Formats: sequence, C-alpha cells, structure tokens
Amino acid sequence: MKTELCALLGIEYPIIQGGMAWVANASLASAVSAAGGLGIIAAGNAPADYVRGEICKVREMTDRPFGVNIMLLSPFAGEIIDLTIEEKVPVVTTGAGMVPAKVMKRWLDAGVKVIPVVPSVAIARMMERNGACAVIAEGGESGGHIGELNTMPLVPQVVDAVKIPVIAAGGIADGRGLAASLMLGAVGVQMGTRFLVAHECTIHRNYKDRVLRAKDIDTVTTGKSLGHPARALRNPFTRAFAENEANPDMTLEEKEAFGAGALRKAVIDGDEKNGSFMAGECAGMVNREQSCAEILAEVTAQAEEVLKGAAKWVR
Repeated sequence: MKTELCALLGIEYPIIQGGMAWVANASLASAVSAAGGLGIIAAGNAPADYVRGEICKVREMTDRPFGVNIMLLSPFAGEIIDLTIEEKVPVVTTGAGMVPAKVMKRWLDAGVKVIPVVPSVAIARMMERNGACAVIAEGGESGGHIGELNTMPLVPQVVDAVKIPVIAAGGIADGRGLAASLMLGAVGVQMGTRFLVAHECTIHRNYKDRVLRAKDIDTVTTGKSLGHPARALRNPFTRAFAENEANPDMTLEEKEAFGAGALRKAVIDGDEKNGSFMAGECAGMVNREQSCAEILAEVTAQAEEVLKGAAKWVR
C-alpha cells in the first residue's frame, strides 16, 4: 500500500511507530524501519548522549529512514534538537509543547522533515505556518498524554484546515483503523499500542501481558485536573492517582510528584502496583505478539481488503 506519506518519507507502508517514552528505543525503531514503516526513537527526558547512542544503534541495524521524537518540555530538548541536526536525522516528530518557528527553520535548513503531533486545528495551522512537512492529528483514544478531541472528529477537521499531509493517531491498531483514517483524509497512521507487544519491543514481560489481557474498558485517564491527562491501563497506581487528584489536602506539587517515575516502573520493572502501564483504548484489540514486519504487513493487507470491500456500497 503506497500513499503520499510513503513518498514523503521514503517508506513502504504508511505507518509511523509512536514515539513512546521509555519504550521506543533502537530495538523497536530499527525493526519498524527495516520492515518498511517509520521507526521512531523516543528521546523522552533522556540526555543527548543516550539518544546519540540509540541513533547509532539504529543505523547499525538498518539503512532505512527513521525518526526521533522530541518532548519539547524536556530539560534536554535543546541539546536533542542540536543532536538531530548534527546527526542529520531524517525525520523529527514533536510533542509536549509547540515548535518555535526559529527551531523549525533550523531543522528545515538542515534537511530534517518535521512532523509535530497536534491535538487541535489551531495548533495544526500554527505548525503548518512554521513549516512542518506534515502533522500527526492525535485523538484522545491514544495511550500516554492526550488532548481533548477524539480521533474521528479531529482528523477530518485538521485535514480540512491545512494543506500539508495529515497522519491519524489515537486508538488505531489494525487495518480497519488505517482504512478509516484514509477515508477521513489522512495519508497514513501512527500506532503505538499495537507495537507494545512486538517481539522487538523490549518492555517488561508484565507490561506486554497486561496489554494482551486488556478488555475494551480497561484504560482510564488520570491527571486531567493537573493539566496533563494521560491514558493507562487500570491498576492500583491509576486508582491511587485518581484519589490523590480528588484530595483537597494535597498540594499540586505533591500530586504531580506521586506520578513521577511511574512509567519507568512499568516499562523497566514491570511493577504492576506502582507502574503506569500507558496504552490506548485499542488495547483490547491487541491480542497476540508478532514481529514488527508481521504487524505492518497484516495491518496494510487488512486495510486494502476493507477498502476493496467498501466499493460494494458505492452505486
């Protein structure tokens, strides 16, 4: 399956792997890129030396295009930006903040394709004005930190509002989601939760098992009252977080401190009591482990079948 996204990024399948902090390392990113998608290294809150090492590992494993996701509110964001320019990283995706125009120009002058994750039409338009080559319209069904709008209404509104390509994200885990996104006007999708159970994903076994066991109602959003809502699988941590949010005797700093390091506890330690097992609402659709190559081939093949089948409704 070839779309405008494939031509733009030099990939075979119109699928980008989400830049999941602590999850999206060189092992996962290189496997997705080698299989024909766009693998993404997540910089998260890591320093430049770590990210440089992951970039080197990816380049040792594949010569296909890849990207780096930069969390713009990270204390290391400035040095990561410098690093991506120095290393001539093909693609940068951004989140957790808006890309300043001067930074965008530096990337563009260096030949880096910049694709911000956006939660609204207004921010999509701003990123287009700043020079983004595409945007990822991410709905609130996604795992991790989320915006207010859901994927189905967000994507077509962004498509109508900008002239650059739009990639859909949020709650997409199979070919039906890819087909639906293309029908909404997107040129491809970003998926995160589906890749959590890829063979090449190095998260703790407990994390993978929780995703594989998940049902449709097993995710919950916490942190909304603190200004940074995040979606994760229900567990003792999410229940305690919600209780803390509602506790008038706790300060904002105390509430935020409670969640610090919870994602690492899930990814690295597999701590089912104190970890934040971030996953999208589509977790209930993810029920088997596969290689990245198998995931990409299956999703696109299913999308092609769905789109062919849709022709029967056209008279």
